[in-house]
Amino acid sequence: MVVNLSHQNSLLSNWVSELRDVDIQTDRMRFRRNLERIGEVAAYEISKHMDFVDREVQTPLGISVCRVLKEQPVLATILRAGLPLHQGLLNYFDKADNAFISAYRKHNRDGSFEISLDYISCPELENRVVIVSDPMLATGSSLVKTIQYMRAEGRPREIHIVAAIACTVGIEYVLRSEPQCRLWCGTIDDELTAKGYIVPGLGDAGDLAYGTKVQM
Repeated sequence: MVVNLSHQNSLLSNWVSELRDVDIQTDRMRFRRNLERIGEVAAYEISKHMDFVDREVQTPLGISVCRVLKEQPVLATILRAGLPLHQGLLNYFDKADNAFISAYRKHNRDGSFEISLDYISCPELENRVVIVSDPMLATGSSLVKTIQYMRAEGRPREIHIVAAIACTVGIEYVLRSEPQCRLWCGTIDDELTAKGYIVPGLGDAGDLAYGTKVQM
């Protein structure tokens, strides 16, 4: 299942437009906050597809039967660009366990790149609902490698992927590799450059959120 959250008119489209805008995106705090907001919307939408149970809650005047989440998900993100989007998910799933993965493009002199995955810190994943956040789903290579790496630690029951901007090429690659995943996208672009960048996209989300990095 692929959900384009921009298909319906909502404030989310405003936040996506600000993420893309070359003048507004220079405000790093606002850029991070807009990613966080998209994460919050995605969390709310994903929650509609999760299991709930009835629980009796004592109020000052009696007992109320409330619907609550049956279990907390595991929120996973790819460092460093995924942190603001992850925070948005965590704002809503505020009791969730968390996982962090270091995955990045290691560029070669000829312009090609390979995915380097060096680090993972995660809770028990066996039979859990896992929500993986990455602001830009471009080629899908880093996401697929991340999910494969996580599967080596345990076998999640469900995997949801949240991206602020996704490319159709990357979506197709992810679904070929992980057909059971559900993708939640702020918006979807159709073009991918030869170097693996989304067009029109928004640029480098990690650099815009936290400053330009030195490529190692």
